[in-house]
Formats: sequence, structure tokens, C-alpha cells
Amino acid sequence: MDVLVNVEHVSKKFCRSLKRSLWYGARDLGSELIGRSNGRGRLREDEFWAVRDVSFQVARGETLGLIGHNGAGKTTMLRMLNGLIKPDHGRIAVTGRLQALIALGAGFNPILTGRENIYVYASVLGLSKAETDRRFDEIVEFSGIGEFIDMPVQSYSSGMTVRLGFSVAAHLDPDILLVDEVLAVGDMAFKTKGQVRIQELRENGVAIILVSHNLHTISHVCNRAIVFEKGQVIFDGDTEAAIDTYRDSLIRLNTGMAEALRAGTGEIRIQGVEVLDGAGVPRERFRVGDSLRLRLHYEAQERVENPVFNLTMHVLHGHQVTGIRTDVDGMQLGAIEGKGHIDLLIPELNLLPNIYTIDAVLFHQDGFTFYDRLNTVAHFRVVGGLQVNGTTYLPHEWEVAKPSLSQLHAPTAMQR
Repeated sequence: MDVLVNVEHVSKKFCRSLKRSLWYGARDLGSELIGRSNGRGRLREDEFWAVRDVSFQVARGETLGLIGHNGAGKTTMLRMLNGLIKPDHGRIAVTGRLQALIALGAGFNPILTGRENIYVYASVLGLSKAETDRRFDEIVEFSGIGEFIDMPVQSYSSGMTVRLGFSVAAHLDPDILLVDEVLAVGDMAFKTKGQVRIQELRENGVAIILVSHNLHTISHVCNRAIVFEKGQVIFDGDTEAAIDTYRDSLIRLNTGMAEALRAGTGEIRIQGVEVLDGAGVPRERFRVGDSLRLRLHYEAQERVENPVFNLTMHVLHGHQVTGIRTDVDGMQLGAIEGKGHIDLLIPELNLLPNIYTIDAVLFHQDGFTFYDRLNTVAHFRVVGGLQVNGTTYLPHEWEVAKPSLSQLHAPTAMQR
């Protein structure tokens, strides 16, 4: 195995206080100059580990995804790989030409034009003007900003800047390419071009390390993924297994958040939401098409007339899938008092594999003022092997209109 990136027991710490950070930096620099130990292996006041004892390798032709919640250590790791910051402990060995795009417009001079920046960027990487000339048209065509190439980069939108940056980095024959959230910017056409280009680079033996919160991108582009949690690696291996581990990590980190976001007038309080199958048996995992029953337990402190029950589903840390309300469905619940529960039954759960969270709201009969609200009060997982992007599975069938053999072999007007 031709290893291009070797990370051995790397750790990096930061300081929450700017003044202390400057003081620690000056003291550490002085210690290094006189050859003394600077205490990089221990934490001082206000310091924390952004990355802690991380080790991995990346081979030629491998595409590695780094995933984790915000602040988990992914981008810090990428910056150390690029040499922008120095590890406090451990060793990073890189073999070959490394190119990185880890921030919008990284490496670009805003007062220079796009054309001038391409040549400056290439020269920094050691390419001659003749070599850059040969690649220039391909870079500009891929970026899709040809009509703006002679304008200053400071006049570009963020999408234009990152498209040009990715185009340059991906067309200068790197051995290793570092990418941070680039494919999250731009329109669908550019995202598709970017994924295709990454596939081409991988087939040409380029080692690629990609950071993204878009799990579909990680799933489609990467053949291996590492999950970071609080600066440490909690999984390194198969991409789909890594995505499952990441989602489990998000659930752990979300535990207990619902109560903190609680609000309302309080005449009725939500006691909890149970996730059950259609028969009323508690479950956490479902397959596409299974039946789902959500049981909302409540307690009314006083008699309440015609409250409105609302249950909303979201992709974990993502967009809303649906919201279902009793008043919209024409239900009048009458007077409610004391403890009870209400069930929402979904006979066919046509959601694609992912983790989904439940928000619960109890409204006054006016439909606007609410008695109680709990966000992320419950969750469930949909599993299965459907290789489809998106949120919802739509039952479907294909119809193919095949031409008859006589139509296929009939002579055309030209043949006559």
C-alpha cells in the first residue's frame, strides 16, 4: 500500500482566552528557542483539546471522509495536514504534492483578477507558466465563470470564489487533495461536476480527504470515513457504518436538549412521546414501509377545551419532513383533564434511511397560542438498503414503450 498521508498520535489544543493564548504562545516559542520542554502534552488554564491522540493513514487513490458535529475537530485536523497550524503532540508525514481548499477563496489575493490568481496559485505549487498555460482553459471552463475571469476576485460571490478555487486545486495534478465543505457551495450542476472530478482524481491515484456535513456526498464520494467526537476518533472504516456511528453520536449529544427549549402557558404539559410500531410495541428502528405509532402522553392541570395536538418530524439536524395537527385533520377533542395519551398512526412509513426527530406542541384551540412545546422529544431510525437520495420513498413503477422490430428496421426517408 502506497501511503501518502501518515498521522501518528496527533493532538492539538487551543485556549479560550485570547490574552492567555498570546501569553502561552510567546512562552512556548521561547521554550522552543532554548530547547526546553514547553508542556505541550498537558492542559493549562482555559485550554482544551481540539484534537486528541488521532492516528490514521491515507493511501494513494483513497478518498477519506471526515465527519462529526461542529467543533468535533475535523477542520482543525485538516489545517494541521495542510501545515497551517502545528500539532502540539504527534507527527504528520505527507508524501507528494499537497493541495488544499479549506476555506472560501483560500490562497487568493482579493485585489487580483481570477486569471492572475490562477497563475499565482500555480506558481506557489511549483508549476511553470507554460504548464499553467496548458491547464488554464480547462480550469476556467470547469469553474463556469469565464466571463468574470478578468475581474478582481473581491467582486466574486462566495459561490464563484469557491468554484474557481476548487477548479484550480483539482486541475494542477495533486498527489493529495484536501477539501473542506466545497461541494456544499454552488448550484446542483457544479456539485455534480465536483463529485465527478473527485472520482476522476481518485481513479488517477490522488489521495483525497474530504470534510462535509452532507452525508449523501460522503456516502457517494468516499470509500472510507472517520468519525470525530470531541476531538477524538470514535470510528474509522466503512463509509455507511461511519455514517451510522455519526448519527448515533448526534443522538447522544442531543439527549437532554428538549427540556431546555421548553415553553408555553402550561395548562397542559407533555409527559413524553413514545415511538412504537403499528401494534404498539416500542421500537427505535424501522424499515421503509413499516407502520409507525407515535404516542404522546400529556397531563392537563385543569379542564381544557378542544386543545390542538401537533407532531412534527425533522431529519436529524436537518429540514422538516412533515407536521401533523389534529385541527387540520378535522378532529375536535372536546374537553381534556388529567392524564392521558393520544396516538398518531402512520400505516406506511415511506421515509428513506436516516434518523428522524419528533417535536411536540400542544396548542390552544385558537391554533396559535401553545400550552407546551418540546423539541427533539423523541427520535427513530429508518434503515434499509434503498440507494436513493432525498427524504421520502414514493411507491412507483416504470413503463417502457419499446418500438416494434418492424419500426426498428423500417427504412428511413434517407435510406429510400
